[in-house]
Amino acid sequence: MSLVFAGLCSHAPGITARAERAPAELREPFFANFNIMRQQLEAAKPDALIVIAAEHFANFFMDNMPAYAMGAAPYYEGPIEDPDWLKIKRRKIPGNANLSFRLIKTIMQDIDLAYSEEWKCDHGIMVPLHFLTPNYDIDIIPVNINCQTAPFTPLKRAWAFGKALRKACDFVDERIAIVATGGISHWPATPNSGKINEAWDRDFLDKFARNDKTALLAYNDEAVYADAGQGGAEIRTFIALAGAVEGRKINIAFYAPIPIYAVGCTIAMVDLDES
Repeated sequence: MSLVFAGLCSHAPGITARAERAPAELREPFFANFNIMRQQLEAAKPDALIVIAAEHFANFFMDNMPAYAMGAAPYYEGPIEDPDWLKIKRRKIPGNANLSFRLIKTIMQDIDLAYSEEWKCDHGIMVPLHFLTPNYDIDIIPVNINCQTAPFTPLKRAWAFGKALRKACDFVDERIAIVATGGISHWPATPNSGKINEAWDRDFLDKFARNDKTALLAYNDEAVYADAGQGGAEIRTFIALAGAVEGRKINIAFYAPIPIYAVGCTIAMVDLDES
């Protein structure tokens, strides 16, 4: 079965932890677009949702940091953060180990991929699920890309990973949805937390919306760090999604810098039915 839904959203913990502190004129349309994304995801009737997130030292650390990893368990647990702070209840999240291993086997024909039968979900996955699958009634397959510590996987490999993931989705019988999550410019856990480079974000999103492979892969880590902070490494999740829907334009449904959430908040979806 082919991919039935593809989209992207932000995952900053402040989106739930400090939800009410954002100005209403920004918060309300942002959450409204999360709701639209949820409705479109539900309408696609996926059997499983792959969430491409960024590693935040939740499952891997400096002594063992795979470039790409996929969960392969019957269920997952999250959030690892204090649920009272994140304002997301801790729970078991349904997985599908059999499907995960079938996807892994196909992806590994093109990209080396680590896997784990034990996986703790942090805000990078839990915030999107909170909005998109509030009843936790879809099998989840978590994927992490190392966006935390150098050496980072090259951007061209993030694109290739997305293509390999799409190939695997097309190979299985199940209906698959993909949601990539991450920030654009942000400086998390630093004195600059809350800083957002809106001009840089909008320029990146223009390239992302056009799915301009050449432009997206032309970024380099040194310039991204200087202009978009250490959180800018998460453009790899955006690029993986772009690779998965190569040739398709991406609709940016919402973007606004929301400093109290410490990131430029983004909602994007792909029309997979367009000619």
